[in-house]
Amino acid sequence: MATPEKTRCPWAITDLAIDYHDREWGVPVYDDQVHFEFLVLEAAQAGLSWNTVLNKRGHYRKAFHNFVPEAVARFGDAELETLLQNPGLIRNRLKLSAAIHNARMFLEVQEAFGSFSNYIWRFVEGRPIRNAWRYREEVPVTSAESDALSRDLKRRGFKFVGSTICYAHLQATGLVNDHLISCFRYSELAGQPSG
Repeated sequence: MATPEKTRCPWAITDLAIDYHDREWGVPVYDDQVHFEFLVLEAAQAGLSWNTVLNKRGHYRKAFHNFVPEAVARFGDAELETLLQNPGLIRNRLKLSAAIHNARMFLEVQEAFGSFSNYIWRFVEGRPIRNAWRYREEVPVTSAESDALSRDLKRRGFKFVGSTICYAHLQATGLVNDHLISCFRYSELAGQPSG
């Protein structure tokens, strides 16, 4: 359970956000299913707060078969309509349709690179980028790496993968450590071996 007395990144203020911050955000991810989950969730978040997505995450897990890309890739029009009727989701047709479409593109990337993890870690040369921000205002919303990832994903047919969404994905999945240096997780994650 989260311990509130620790110094954290200033955005981690709700119980859900604190738990996510302390256990997940910035931890290097090599599991394709987790990468697919964050691709869906980061796209769903576009224009909304991350807390909104965190509050709906359990509903997304259930509706998207625990983010197994092979299962989501088989969704058709009937499944899309079911998703659009689900009050636990962000019921945006473009975002939900893109999640299904991106599952198919995700499988193509897995086929080409052996795994999505193999593919995405190439954009940071196989090890996490460790930034050293002191203030929240210093943390960027895009980077050269997110620009390159966005371009490449779009070229491969992915949707809702602008550079800002890609940068959020890099942060969430630990390809970039953007915890502030005052945050207790910064040094914890910096001390982890990179894959």
